Amino acid sequence: MPKYSIQFFYEDVDFKLNSPRKTASWIKTSIKEEKKTAGDLNFIFCSDNHLLNMNIEYLQHNTYTDIITFDNSEQDQLISGDIFISIDRVQANASKFQKKPDDELHRVIIHGVLHLIGYSDKTSKNKSIMRGKEDAYLSLR
Repeated sequence: MPKYSIQFFYEDVDFKLNSPRKTASWIKTSIKEEKKTAGDLNFIFCSDNHLLNMNIEYLQHNTYTDIITFDNSEQDQLISGDIFISIDRVQANASKFQKKPDDELHRVIIHGVLHLIGYSDKTSKNKSIMRGKEDAYLSLR
């Protein structure tokens, strides 16, 4: 059986994730709860400008965002992808919503994972389902 990994990278940002092993374990547990398997997952923490440039280049959206997810899954049950997260945006949103920066970061992390699993947030009903899933998995930390 192949060896899969969850890795964390940093691009154009002065930030280091607290407890990467614990975070990876939490991500794997959350994926397992969805009856899926964690494949190769790369989380790239970056700046607002880095993610804005990606948003323009790959999605033709000229707006800041907290996350962009690229699905690399080749099998239904195996969740793989690259998840880019703007630390600047996460910190701004934590302040705006009066959340701890770590809590907001973990919400965004699991949000990206849920997208890879197949959840959408395009409608208010789907957003509500996704928010419930985020809350449930945040409680597992």
